[in-house]
Amino acid sequence: MAPESPRAGTDHAGTTPPGATAPESGIRCMLMRGGTSKGLYVLAEDLPADPRERDALLLRLMGSPDPRQVDGLGGAHPLTSKVAVVSARPDGGVDYLFLQVAVDEALVTDRQNCGNILAGVGPFAIERGLVPAAEGTTTVRIHMVNTGSEAIATVSTPGGRVTYAGEAEIAGVPGTAAPVVLDHRDTAGSSCGALFPTGHRVDTLAGVEVTCVDNGMPVVVVEAAALGVDGTEDPAALEADAQLCAAVEAVRLEAGRAMGLGDVADATVPKVCLVSPARHGGTFGTRCFIPRRVHEAIGVFAAASAAVAWAVPGTVVAGMPGDHGTEQLRVEHPTGHTDLVVSVDPAGAPDGGPQVLVTGTVRTARKLMDGVAFA
Repeated sequence: MAPESPRAGTDHAGTTPPGATAPESGIRCMLMRGGTSKGLYVLAEDLPADPRERDALLLRLMGSPDPRQVDGLGGAHPLTSKVAVVSARPDGGVDYLFLQVAVDEALVTDRQNCGNILAGVGPFAIERGLVPAAEGTTTVRIHMVNTGSEAIATVSTPGGRVTYAGEAEIAGVPGTAAPVVLDHRDTAGSSCGALFPTGHRVDTLAGVEVTCVDNGMPVVVVEAAALGVDGTEDPAALEADAQLCAAVEAVRLEAGRAMGLGDVADATVPKVCLVSPARHGGTFGTRCFIPRRVHEAIGVFAAASAAVAWAVPGTVVAGMPGDHGTEQLRVEHPTGHTDLVVSVDPAGAPDGGPQVLVTGTVRTARKLMDGVAFA
């Protein structure tokens, strides 16, 4: 079983411990697309037990640090340099530890979760025999080690075998695939301990009004107009705006401390999500910094957190035009949209605050390669 990580997470530099060497026989792994991300899926038992030795191995497997990752399996972008470590649980479910492997620095971090890579965990667990396949569909209970929360994945298994072929479409991914239905549990406050970690629905950080929210991912929600953009710009244009990027990072650093995450200068969370009115029939538009590159789409949990800010009165985006009462949300992003089901009771928590009742998504996954990787 994968070792539990502290809720605050850890970042490991890629220094190989004395005497540690890569297994000459290689590491069995599966390369999969999960949602709009791509990464390696590995059984915990096939990796070194020591986290530093494990992370040093993963850096070599992915080819980091190198902006091209030419000597490894990474795709030269944070969205394609990810790892899922999966193991069986005594209760019949599986543990899922997400690791973000930096591209251009020797760093592996477990300080965030990934709802896109999550989409491949159920199929991978069934293929590896951790969960028996049923006829038609198979339910996989997934414990997310990074945050302590849980998701129930429903995977297509006609004839008792995983299928990746289907008619489900998600924006940012060409073609269609079998749907993976994800019902997320206990997402509220999963990283920071509270849905609104600062205790407020609006904070002023680095001179900008923001809403800090954690519904599966620590996110700083900012109205795009507050930073002088309209929220429809291409990711490359936003990344090239040095003044904007400096302002976003200043907000993020202050938010890290305010949200109880400490110094986040070298961390991948919180994310900063710029929200704007929908332009293409959706609920609202987004541009998400992850944290310094701009997502070509949006992470599932980042979208789920932004959706809470949209649904709860008194946040920085609560007065933005659009339907703030809908539970069926279509979150627009640079390459299309992400559909969510998010239900929030504005006063349902024991303290009279908002309570997240449902966070659901439909994603897809595809097996790209199954074999042995060498470091």
